[in-house]
Amino acid sequence: MKLRVVVLGAGFGGLELSTILSEELGENLEITLIDKSDSFAFGFSKLDIMFGRTKPESVRHYYSNLVKPGVTFRQETIRGIEPESRQVTTDRGTYVADAMVVALGADYDIGATAGLAEGGDEFYTFAGAEALSRKLPLFSKGHAIVGVAAWPYKCPPAPSEAALMLHDYLTTHGVRGDCEISVVIPMSAPIPPSPDASRALLAAFAERGIAFIPNRSVRALDPERRIAVLDDNTEMPYDLFLGVPKHRAPDVVEASGMTENGWIPVNPATLETRFPGVFAIGDVASIGIPKAGVFAESAARVVAQSLIAAFRRSDPPSPFAGTGACYIEFGGGQVGRVEVDFLSADSVTAAYTDASAALVAEKQHFGSSRRARWFGL
Repeated sequence: MKLRVVVLGAGFGGLELSTILSEELGENLEITLIDKSDSFAFGFSKLDIMFGRTKPESVRHYYSNLVKPGVTFRQETIRGIEPESRQVTTDRGTYVADAMVVALGADYDIGATAGLAEGGDEFYTFAGAEALSRKLPLFSKGHAIVGVAAWPYKCPPAPSEAALMLHDYLTTHGVRGDCEISVVIPMSAPIPPSPDASRALLAAFAERGIAFIPNRSVRALDPERRIAVLDDNTEMPYDLFLGVPKHRAPDVVEASGMTENGWIPVNPATLETRFPGVFAIGDVASIGIPKAGVFAESAARVVAQSLIAAFRRSDPPSPFAGTGACYIEFGGGQVGRVEVDFLSADSVTAAYTDASAALVAEKQHFGSSRRARWFGL
């Protein structure tokens, strides 16, 4: 008898889950891993693309290189999810399994922010990052706004990173003195769970002359007047707008009946939904932690061990702790790190490591170790 699992989404969560189950169960496993894309890329590589530090093709890791016992990858588009029966319908077939893991991440609702598509740019998609890599060389004077449309959004440090890297980019090109940079985010601090990391970022902003506008989101853009309208109706003129679009669960997830208030609620200890045998991990789940790949990865470990324990009839794993480490680009060849524990204690704890060149290498190892583990590269 084999454990049959269908995994929806081959990002951090889906890849780590499939890898653990393959390592532990091998021939006793039948995983169908489904994703509409042909390749995976780390989210932080979009900033590298935007600022011309790398090319899109160099950061793509193709699922055709994913060869693991018991795992079959299907590049298909999911058309329907029936959580009661753990059945998935795609554009090419139907799959039923003993367990289903939804790891489809969050989609971007660019149309939810009036004027963003017509009068601004976003850097959360690869297409957006590539477009900005062509536009940035033309920007030499004026006001650049890095603005967030709504909370929650993936990788909370990303807007701060974009502003600091933009400062470096403009300085390198000799035009920083003719440009203003502002950051608009809907939180009270750049990284609320970590006061130390937030203080370091605010100090970096002050040193570089970057304006920080907290507790505000960008409601709309007026492309004709080149004005960003905030949620309190404040108007900010801009010449370049780098936007973080509103996030939402994929349409197929909403249509499945699993969502509440836009996301899939789960048991915070086990990541199981209200449907038996159906789990949700990563950005698509509502669990009170940030939307970031490291948390999808750590959630995948708990779900994998739960499935293994049930299959072997052994003791279940420890509850999900909601822990993860995030690297923060400060520019100038410096990277910081913040480690946060959201769930294992009564209150959130965070440890911040000051930005340094040494952490640049550590961040690179973070990526290379996962490429090796998931793709054998």
